[in-house]
Amino acid sequence: MKDFARRLLYAGLILLGIALVALGALRFGDGPTGIIAGGAFRTGTAWTGPEPDWQALRDRDTVQFQLLTPARSRTTWVMVHNGRVFIPSGYMQSSFGRLWKQWPPEAERDGRARLRVDGTIYERTLVRITDDPVLPAVVGELARKYLGAPPGSPERQTTVDAALAQVTAGALWIFEVVPRSGAASAPDPKAQTAMPDALRPTQQP
Repeated sequence: MKDFARRLLYAGLILLGIALVALGALRFGDGPTGIIAGGAFRTGTAWTGPEPDWQALRDRDTVQFQLLTPARSRTTWVMVHNGRVFIPSGYMQSSFGRLWKQWPPEAERDGRARLRVDGTIYERTLVRITDDPVLPAVVGELARKYLGAPPGSPERQTTVDAALAQVTAGALWIFEVVPRSGAASAPDPKAQTAMPDALRPTQQP
């Protein structure tokens, strides 16, 4: 019986070791794997044209981004409003959030980032916004896409108000994804060009 228990313990330790090695390998991989953070982007084509038409991301569920310091990448939700791109981070005041989500304070210290969408990489800067007049509209997009509260639904206003209260309390952080050398403002529509076809959603709502 003791031999069986010992063998079971050894088998469990071996499986744990394999899992830790696999997780470590993912952490240094070319981009994130699902919700598991990855390493620096090693593949992708740099975008060199004018500011693209981000409206193509309006109904896309997720994108990937990588901070430069530290060089780790993650999968994130994404909201688009009036040609501006935003990413959220919730649970910021919970023990779970403080343990799991280390990137938001890292981005506040150094917002330099890279956005990767279907193999195209955009050099960006993440800028946290807390009192921008666009926040209600951005949170409205968050509610529409991810919180089950589309425009016209009975729970719409309650959901948006609750999310805005979380922003004010610091439990929900919103970052704008701006050009690396630009300011956090709406791009000039005349300067926009269409995104590559691969970035466009395959389905419309």
